[in-house]
Amino acid sequence: MTELHVVLGTGPAGATLAEELLRRGHVVRTVDRRGVAQLEGVEAYAADIRDPGAAAEAVAGAAVVYHCVNVPYEQQVEVMPRIQEAVLAAAETAGARLVVTDTLYPYGPTGGAVMTEETPWRAVAAKGRMRADLDRRYLDAHARGQVQVTLGRAADFFGPRVFNSSLGATVFPAALTGETALALGDIDLPHSYSYIRDVAAGLALLGERPDAAGRVWHLPTAPAMSTRQVHELITEVTGRPLSVDVLSEPQPWGPFDDVFMAEYAELFYQYLEPQVVDSSAFEQAFGVRPTPLADALAETVAWYTATLRLRAAAG
Repeated sequence: MTELHVVLGTGPAGATLAEELLRRGHVVRTVDRRGVAQLEGVEAYAADIRDPGAAAEAVAGAAVVYHCVNVPYEQQVEVMPRIQEAVLAAAETAGARLVVTDTLYPYGPTGGAVMTEETPWRAVAAKGRMRADLDRRYLDAHARGQVQVTLGRAADFFGPRVFNSSLGATVFPAALTGETALALGDIDLPHSYSYIRDVAAGLALLGERPDAAGRVWHLPTAPAMSTRQVHELITEVTGRPLSVDVLSEPQPWGPFDDVFMAEYAELFYQYLEPQVVDSSAFEQAFGVRPTPLADALAETVAWYTATLRLRAAAG
């Protein structure tokens, strides 16, 4: 019998994961507040998963539940713990394994040390401490036998569907149109970026592997290079120079308004020290490799090119 895989959240990670799960032959249900199908072959379900009852109904029958829900920065400390409680209870009721899309925030500043799954959790930001508390609760729930939980951590996302990222809509459209792009912090420091399709493939694999549960995994991430070098690769793909506005400190810019930047200020340290993610444990355990960064950037440019053309045609 084919297992049901339920994806909570239809942002870039959730939508790309649903696409990957379909490619792997799974029955897929996506859950968000609207319940509008984004992909052919996916069952779309409307629910507010902050409501424990609604969350339980949304994941009924699932073998695996993927938590890809996020909320605006100004709501995270209050809302994310409520979502966690509802999702854990729902997964337990369904008897489903739970795979959580996670961030690097629990580590806090590392002084530039390479981040592995053994890196101590020393978050200093409120949102980082909140994420660390959530992760401890997830792992405790697994240890108690409440739910089988696996955490998949990634660096900054980029790729198709990724707009609200430091390597998203403030970079790729500008690279194609000649407008000014945005960069944060010291762009000559190495900085890891996770390709959204590698993130999705990694999460799907964790969902298929019960033996992976009970721990944190770094999802496949290409070797870090400086953001300036990333920009140079984008320039090679587009064939046109990239003009960049570098913010050395958090301040409003374009779509990142004063509310967002005020909330993000406590995490800005990520761009003021090397941020290098080591995903070799995942790669060796499962025999996979991240997409080479040049290839991933080329695929992203192609996606943005097609998307901008469609928007222009739509008026």
